[in-house]
Amino acid sequence: MLYEEFNDFFDVARKRHIIFFYVGYFSQHVVAAISETIKARLDVAGAAGPTRRRIFSSFVEMSQNIMHYSSDTLTPDEQAENQIRRGSFCIGMKGDSFFLLCANPVDSANVERISSRLEPLHTMTMEEIRSAYKKALRDETPADSKGAGLGFLTMARDASEPLEFEFVRDPNNPDATIFCIKAII
Repeated sequence: MLYEEFNDFFDVARKRHIIFFYVGYFSQHVVAAISETIKARLDVAGAAGPTRRRIFSSFVEMSQNIMHYSSDTLTPDEQAENQIRRGSFCIGMKGDSFFLLCANPVDSANVERISSRLEPLHTMTMEEIRSAYKKALRDETPADSKGAGLGFLTMARDASEPLEFEFVRDPNNPDATIFCIKAII
């Protein structure tokens, strides 16, 4: 029976061309270990150097978002370093492209702020995204950001299509919303 359960999950992953999947708590140590695995999986999948770089860059940004903003945490909110927070991440292939999919719970009060950063990226050209990225490098870090405010711009710059995202009410926690984001590379 155990093997059947595992095999069912493995079949679904194989049919969806998933090459890496993780759900659990993210820390710097976990991200480092996942990074090594992703590099090896992308080599086996035959990803070209520039594609591997863009995938890896977006993975790092997604992981940082989980470690900075997931509302499910094992560490106190006031702890600035070595955060451990829950989320999920996967890489798969669709045709000649790779997709990265990330999800984590966020405080429902943050949904509008996150959405307001992502919505403009849908209508921006690649040149406008690059220009906004360069401007963000020169600007001061936004007050509500734990990084330089470059994460979504980095993912949009690396993606071959506009980023997709959605917010879904967390059925297990009325104060949380699940934030999902997808990048095609």
